Amino acid sequence: MTSRFPIPTLTEGSDGLQLEDVALTAIATQHGTPVYVYSRRALTEAFSAYREALAGRRGLVCYAVKANSNLGVLSVFAQLGAGFDIVSGGELARVLAAGGDAGKVVFSGVGKSRDEMRQALKAGIRCFNVESEAEIDRLNEVAGELGKVAPIAFRVNPDVDPKTHPYISTGLKSNKFGVAIDAAADLYRRAAGLPNLRVSGVACHIGSQLLDPAPIAEAAGKILDLVDRLAAEGITLDHIDLGGGLGIRYRDEQPPTVAEYLAPLLKLFEGRKEELCFEPGRSLVGNAGLLLTRIEYLKPGEEKSFAIVDAAMNDLARPALYDAYHEVVAVQPRTGAAKTYEVVGPICESGDFLAHDRELAVAEGDLVALLSAGAYGMAMSSNYNTRPRVAEVMVDGDRMHLIRRRETVESLYALESPLT
Repeated sequence: MTSRFPIPTLTEGSDGLQLEDVALTAIATQHGTPVYVYSRRALTEAFSAYREALAGRRGLVCYAVKANSNLGVLSVFAQLGAGFDIVSGGELARVLAAGGDAGKVVFSGVGKSRDEMRQALKAGIRCFNVESEAEIDRLNEVAGELGKVAPIAFRVNPDVDPKTHPYISTGLKSNKFGVAIDAAADLYRRAAGLPNLRVSGVACHIGSQLLDPAPIAEAAGKILDLVDRLAAEGITLDHIDLGGGLGIRYRDEQPPTVAEYLAPLLKLFEGRKEELCFEPGRSLVGNAGLLLTRIEYLKPGEEKSFAIVDAAMNDLARPALYDAYHEVVAVQPRTGAAKTYEVVGPICESGDFLAHDRELAVAEGDLVALLSAGAYGMAMSSNYNTRPRVAEVMVDGDRMHLIRRRETVESLYALESPLT
C-alpha cells in the first residue's frame, strides 16, 4: 500500500496509524511518550536508491552521521555497506561501535582537534576533508608524531547559492566551511609537498534540503575544472566527494528522486576514472522517522487555542530553530469537526512550539505524530528544563526494537556535585 504521508511506510490500520506493520498505539503503550520511531524498511529503501543510481560506476555513499547518530540507525547502514561522513571523534566512536568500516569514513568539520586527528589516524579512516590551511599543518604534525601518512581532500567552497535556508547553506563565500576555490590549487601544491600527508581527493558540500539539482551541478562543474587543472600539474585525485544535501518532502515540497538528482552529475562525470562519493543525511533518515507524542491538555484561548503535548522544543528543535514545518497527524482520528490548534510543549519558553495553526480533531489523551522527524530530531535534542531525552524505537516489519532507553532525571545530574 502506498502511503499518503511523507513517510512511505506509514499507513492506516485497524488500530489507527501504523509504521510498517506495528501500530503506533502499541509503541506508545509499551515504551511511553514522547518517543522517536523509525522504520528499518524506509532506511533501507532510501539507501538502496543511491546504490541503484550509482550502479555501474565507482561510487561510495557515506551517510552523514550528524543527521541521526543512534547506533541502531548506524548499524542498519553499516550492514548495507555504507560509508560514513563524521564531524567529531564522538561520531567516529559511534560508527565503530555500530560495526561501521573505518576505511569508509570521511572526517569533515572546521575544528578538528589534535586528539580527534590521532583517534582517526589510529582507526585508519579513509580521508580527512580538510577545511583550512592551518588544518593541514596540524594534521601533518600529528600524523608525523604517529609515524603515519594522513589521506586528505580539501573541502572546496565553490561559492554557489544552494537556494535553501541560510542556516543550512554552506557553499557561499560568507560561510565558515571549506577553502575558497580560487585558493585551492595553491593549497593542494603545498599539501603535496608535506611529508605526512597524501593528497587523495576533493570534497564539496553546498548545503542541505536542496530541491533543485542545478546548484550542485554548477558546483560540480567548478570542482571538475579544478581537478583537471591539478592533474595537468601532476597532482592526480582518486575521488571526488560532492557532499549531500538532497531535500525531502516535509509539506508540499516536490524534491527530485535520487536518480533525478544524481543524473546531471553522473552525466558530467561520464568516462572519468575518479570514484564519486556522496554524503547524504536527511534524504536517508528524514522520512524514515516520526516523533510520537500525547496531548496533555487542550487549552482554548481568545486568539489561539493550544494543544499542549508531552513533547517539546528540547525533543524537536527544528520548528523553534528554523521555523521548520512538520506534518502533525492524529494517530486515531476522531469523527467530528476539527479545530485549529497551536501544537506546543510544556517548556517555559514562548518559542516552545512544534506546529502552528493545525486542523486537528483530537481530545486530551490522544496520540499525535510529528512526521519527517528522522533527521536532526533526536540528534539535536537537549535536556533543557531538566527533561530526560526520549526513548527511540526501530520498527522492523511486525517487530519493534528499543534502540535507546529513555533517560532518567537522576542520570541528568549524575555527573554533578552540590557544594557543601
